[in-house]
Order: sequence, then structure tokens, then C-alpha cells
Amino acid sequence: MIQINLATPAPSVPVSLDKGPVIFVGLALVLGALAIGEAISMRQALLFLIGGLLGLTLYHASFGFTGGWRRFVVERRGNAIRAQMLMIAAASVVFIPLLALGNANGQVLVGAFAPVGVSVLVGAAMFGLGMQLGGGCGSGTLFTVGGGSSRMLVTLVFFIVGAVIGTAHLPWWLELPALPEISLGRTLGVPGGVIVTLLGLGAVAVLTVLVERRAHGGLEKSKPAPRHGVARLLHGPWPLVAAGLGLAGLNIATLLTAGHPWSVTFGFGLWGAKAAQAVGVPVETWAFWSWPGPAKALGSSVLADVTSVMNFGIILGAALAAGLAGKFAPKVHVPFASFLAAAIGGVLMGYGARLSFGCNVGALFSGIASGSVHGWLWFASAFVGSLGGVALRPLFGLDGFKK
Repeated sequence: MIQINLATPAPSVPVSLDKGPVIFVGLALVLGALAIGEAISMRQALLFLIGGLLGLTLYHASFGFTGGWRRFVVERRGNAIRAQMLMIAAASVVFIPLLALGNANGQVLVGAFAPVGVSVLVGAAMFGLGMQLGGGCGSGTLFTVGGGSSRMLVTLVFFIVGAVIGTAHLPWWLELPALPEISLGRTLGVPGGVIVTLLGLGAVAVLTVLVERRAHGGLEKSKPAPRHGVARLLHGPWPLVAAGLGLAGLNIATLLTAGHPWSVTFGFGLWGAKAAQAVGVPVETWAFWSWPGPAKALGSSVLADVTSVMNFGIILGAALAAGLAGKFAPKVHVPFASFLAAAIGGVLMGYGARLSFGCNVGALFSGIASGSVHGWLWFASAFVGSLGGVALRPLFGLDGFKK
């Protein structure tokens, strides 16, 4: 029986708006889009704004993989993982048919496909371990930096370092055993690919339900929202399920606009390579940066790179959300042990993402939604690596020092 709660909702909690950051970041988003549209193209400007909406959504819902995975391991609570599976499922029912068509309105569409091999297995495990030490995944690092976290800025800097090192070593890793790209949509047909993907995602969600019920006797109930209606929309917090569906919609918009799904970490490698090039490191002679795609990106403005402009948008969108929520308060002090964990975690994530063809966004979210088998391998391996990261966190005082 469906029960309808007719009780009057609690009055909304007022928000102390950070007017300065809201005005500054709002202008930065508008002027940035205009500048990118003028310098590059209106398509790039639109992708910059899509990135802004991604950052706003990620921040208002605190939608990250790191904390959700750790909470499932430590507390046996799986609501965050179920929201992630729903997000990927919603994207997959659109991605797989669109990718089978190959184009939409004249835009060629390419999925997030990659070989299935040792490189993915090792790289994803490194990433999973690193994200628990660094404190955020690929998207999580960006939106927390936008929210004013100095510690996550450390993670981002070393993420970039690890990504550049990964580009130097990737050709060697690609020589190790691997199967070619496997697309469920092409192998099983569109209906079969969608069904198998949904069954896999559903199985993960059911597993979290069984584990949570066994540990607690039932599923965790959502806490009452502190705000309602328009106030909640503007100032947050947003429910995980709604945010997951919103992120799926924005990834679909990215596919239709850019011609490929949302990704994060290529931009980090590009920023690091340009910085290294500026101080005399001949990265253009490295095998990775001589390949057509990376070579073109390295030789062009960073604003011409889709991943980069979307990353910039995510940071600004998250900063706007933090200001709207009255929470934009950068913290400068970072204890040495926490700094060390952030640095190690950042390098592991950057290196691991390059080896495994993406992070929780490019490989897991966009990969599985595209019907790529490598996305499933990435998920399994990264989760195992995450278990190691959870075990190591107390050594750095992240969950209280281990006695």
C-alpha cells in the first residue's frame, strides 16, 4: 500500500548567501562563455556552461564516488552507490542506441570505449586506492576545489603530475596483454546491450540492499530536507537520486554537443604537459603526445580542448553552488600527514587514470553507459583498490590516527 504523507513540511532553514563569491563567479561564468564563444566556438562555450551545471549539481548533492564507496565499506550503507547505478542506467538507455546510430543531427558520436587488459586492471586499482587517500575522485576533486578546499587543491596539483607521468609510460603499458574494445551494443545488439547493462547495474544495486539490510535490518531513511521548493533548488542540498538523473541528462547533452561522453582526466594531463613544455621539457617528443589527438590538443589553445573547458566550468559551477549555499569558505591549513596523503593520492589517481583510459567519469560512468566492457573491469578493479585506500587512511590521520 502506498502511504501519502500529508503533514506540513518543516519551515525552510534560512541561508546566509555569500554575495561576493556568487556575483564574482556568476560573472566569470557569463564572461567566460562569451570569451570562449568568441575565441573558439559557440559549441565550446555551450560545453563550458554544461560543465558549470555539472559542478553546480555535484556540489549541491555532494555527489562523489569516494565517500559513497567508503561509507558502504565502513558503515554498510549503500544509498550513494544505488544513486550512482541509477545515474549510469539512465544514461545507458540513451547512449547505447545513439552510439549505434553513429550520429545525431550531423554530429558524429563516439563512445567511451577502450581495450580490456592489464593496463585497465592495474590503473583502475591505483586510482581506487588513490581516491581514498586524495579524498575525491576525478569529478569530486574538481567540485571540492571549486568549493574552496585547499587540501583538494593539493590533490589536484599532484593529480596533474601523475597524469603527465602516465602519458610518458602509457605506450609501455599498452604492450601488455589486452583484448580489443568490446561494445555490448555492437556484440549483442542495441536491445541486448541495454538489457545486459541494466541487469549488471541492477545486480550491484540489489547487492548493496542485501548488505545494508543484513547489517542494519533495513535501508537508511533520507533525512528531512532543511529547505524546500525554490530555496532548496537554489541553495541545496539536492537529493542524490535527483542529482544522479540530472548528471545523466548532462552527460547525454555532452555526448550530443561534443560528439563524445563526459570525461575529466585528459584535461589534467594536457595542463601538466603544457606546463612542462613551458619550462623546457620536450613532451612533444613523447610517443603519447605525438599521437594525432593528443598532438593536436598540445599544439592548440587549452580552450579548444573539450575536457579542459568543461573542467573549468565544473570548478566555477561548484564555486557558485558553494556561494549560493553560504559555504564558500576556503580553508588554508592542511596538516602535513593530510598533505602527504593528498599528494600520494593525487599522483596515484593521475597515473592510474591515464593507464585505465579514464576515471570514475570517463571510464566508469561514460564507459559503462556506452556499453564498453572495459568500464565494468574498471569498476571492479577500482573498488578493490578503494578497499586498500580505506584501510590506509588512518595511517595519515584521515579517520583518526590508527593506534
